[in-house]
Amino acid sequence: MAEAYCVKDKTKVEVQNPERITMKNGKPALQGTCPKCGGKVFKIGG
Repeated sequence: MAEAYCVKDKTKVEVQNPERITMKNGKPALQGTCPKCGGKVFKIGG
């Protein structure tokens, strides 16, 4: 699984429901939810 940084919890967490997206500038990113707080987490890169 992928890890991303949760700003609310200030820790790295495993991404729940990961979804590969493409940003406006064409670069790939990963978006999902935090298992602890339920907030959005985001990681830039493949």
